[in-house]
Amino acid sequence: MTGADHEHNESVTLAAQWLADQREAPARAVPELRQRFGLSAVEACEAIATANRFRIYRRAHG
Repeated sequence: MTGADHEHNESVTLAAQWLADQREAPARAVPELRQRFGLSAVEACEAIATANRFRIYRRAHG
């Protein structure tokens, strides 16, 4: 994995963690994540999918 890939994944993961911690997801999550974390549209979508997995894992494992 290159340094750029690592940074990309870290930004997406941070955005996903932030999103998963929100009581309610923002109505316009993609623009919010793009602005807040400087992600591309594709990265924001990846963060949303990852946040959904985080929520499922939290429910399953307390």
